Amino acid sequence: MKITNDNPAMTALRRTAGQVEEKLGKLLPRAVDLEQRVIDAMDYSLMAGGKRIRPFLVMETAALFGVGEDSALMVAAAVECAHTYSLIHDDLPCMDDDDMRRGQPSVHKQFDEATAVLAGDALLTLAFEILSDERTHMDARVRCELISFMARALGVNGMVGGQMFDLLAENTELDKIRITRLQRMKTGALIVFSGEAGAILGKAEERRRGAIKGYAHDIGLAFQIVDDLLDEEGVSEEIGKTAGKDAAAGKATLVSLLGADQARTKADMLINQALQHLEVFGDKAENLRHLAKFIINRAS
Repeated sequence: MKITNDNPAMTALRRTAGQVEEKLGKLLPRAVDLEQRVIDAMDYSLMAGGKRIRPFLVMETAALFGVGEDSALMVAAAVECAHTYSLIHDDLPCMDDDDMRRGQPSVHKQFDEATAVLAGDALLTLAFEILSDERTHMDARVRCELISFMARALGVNGMVGGQMFDLLAENTELDKIRITRLQRMKTGALIVFSGEAGAILGKAEERRRGAIKGYAHDIGLAFQIVDDLLDEEGVSEEIGKTAGKDAAAGKATLVSLLGADQARTKADMLINQALQHLEVFGDKAENLRHLAKFIINRAS
């Protein structure tokens, strides 16, 4: 399936992106003095575009469980703040050291390293501020569950731990099990939270919540495999960041371990599993099916 601008997934992603960006514009803090610089850096990174897959997951899964759009948009905005924080810090010279993100100079290149660190910190804390807001959900227990689950997704057993794995992968020989765990932590954990957040908001029963979690888990790992394929085979201007960095750094990935063809087969299998998880939702999950197909076809 060729990905074009009239592809159903692209149409739905663009619609959600517009809604989320409008909400982010309202939620960004206003400066009264010299803190304007860090707010400018936050705005620069947040509004740089991107597919907004994680906010899309929040919005679509929330809709499955009858959650109001305003509530879902608050969580979607919080997720995008957390995701953008991770991108800013990931690009720093002490991390993956990348000068380009989302097709423009990384924050530390556009501003400076200190401002980039502070902008990332501010976006992370803003994410939790948004989740704690009564506009996110009137039930304090739901807000607490969202905060707890996002904290786990971002912490040492999630994104931060995965980033540590990723840094050490340049000098450590990793097998398939460890690489898979790295990818589930660094990339997959926030994707899983993004899917499960809609179920949390909707106080979904366990079977349906489990189905969404399984779907998000599978597309999260498939997404990272496709990212690794694009890093190896893509063009920097097309993927919005520097291509070929993993191979240059000697990082182990499922692509380097299995080869491109077997890695594609693995990603295809994961997407098929993800689609099976959605069967319980019938036609209501059509946009989530389009998203799964969009993810796998990015590397076609």
